[in-house]
Amino acid sequence: MRPGLQNQRNRKMSTCKNGRPTILVSDAGRGSAIAIIRSLGRKGWRVLAADSDPSSLGFRSRYAAEHVLYPPPAECPLGFLNAVLCAVSERKVDLVIPVTDAAILPLSEARSEFAGLCKLAIPDATALDITTNKLKTVELAEELGVPTPRTHLVHTAKEAVDLDGELSWPVVLKPQVSRLYRNHDSIEAFTVCYAENPVQLFERMKRFEGRCPVLLQEYCRGVGKGVELLLFQGRPLVAFQHRRLREVPINGGASSLRQSEPLDPMMYDFAIRLMKSLNWTGLAMVEFKVGNKGPKLMEINGRVWGSLPLAVHSGVDFPCRLAELYLNGPPSSDVSPQTTYSVGVRSRNLELDLMWIATVLLGKQRYPFLSMPSRFQGVAALVGLLSPACRFDVMSWEDPRPGLAAIPRIVQKFGSKLRDST
Repeated sequence: MRPGLQNQRNRKMSTCKNGRPTILVSDAGRGSAIAIIRSLGRKGWRVLAADSDPSSLGFRSRYAAEHVLYPPPAECPLGFLNAVLCAVSERKVDLVIPVTDAAILPLSEARSEFAGLCKLAIPDATALDITTNKLKTVELAEELGVPTPRTHLVHTAKEAVDLDGELSWPVVLKPQVSRLYRNHDSIEAFTVCYAENPVQLFERMKRFEGRCPVLLQEYCRGVGKGVELLLFQGRPLVAFQHRRLREVPINGGASSLRQSEPLDPMMYDFAIRLMKSLNWTGLAMVEFKVGNKGPKLMEINGRVWGSLPLAVHSGVDFPCRLAELYLNGPPSSDVSPQTTYSVGVRSRNLELDLMWIATVLLGKQRYPFLSMPSRFQGVAALVGLLSPACRFDVMSWEDPRPGLAAIPRIVQKFGSKLRDST
């Protein structure tokens, strides 16, 4: 146990007097975290917005009762943990909702230090290990009959190019883990990339040697779709589905614009099959790429996902249901999961959508094997920013300050990029 924590441990978990629990939400500047802060705040609950950025957008929300500043978890995980532990003890926090992997990894490893202090909205460590390890996720899916891309695990550039005869180009280089928690000192991040021939494969694989094994996967063309779930021990409590309309980068990444759609029975079955086998409790998004041959599993996102605001806009209040699950326990087993919501609702991440539009208008094609949207589509997307039919992740008339504070930051960021490109 770290020094100074014994007195903290002497405080018993608070009893949520008058039904008004105190909930700490990490990474408060993210659109998904702001959606959580707003949902919980509307319930009249006491929300602590926590972040490593002193000017975090979430600190400006009318629903943030207090602010908590902590060291960046990716750079100083132990400092982050101590700051959260102190906040939990001093401010009588009942529940901590970590939003990013950088916050989840150290909290998960130190979960015993929070016992008797508060609840952590984090899945079981064994289940979390499978979802954060892409090879284990693929192996589990194959056992359960869930379709996956053809996959090879490699450790070196030579191993990769030796598979040339077994690969179809382009190939996806997917690090075995997205975040690696190294000896409690830092959290290293890895990103997906692509190769169109053996020379590119060798060059790009060299970047990972000695750092992280890589899954070489076939490139699956199609539309990205996500089945979002709240579960208790593998039993679905809430389900929602969205379709990605635009992604940044265009070759595949975070969704800048997405739309709610009805649950697809096949993908829902695959998602429940996976999460039930993990005995999963908490939030998760099971992501698929849907092409001519049907859906194929891309990954299991075992945390709060970036497009969470869309679900809330569509009438699925995942944040409140998550908090109620951890604070009050699950509904009885005879209660059916919530699967109804408004279909056709759209929500955009303004900064990412502007990046998508700029990329299309400038004609920047990063990978030749991908079809590039036309400039006409880019102009239409630019005009579409004025459409009142589309919601925003952060912009809100009800809680305007985070959105207003985001605008000059976006302008400054785009100004810097334009200067760098000239």
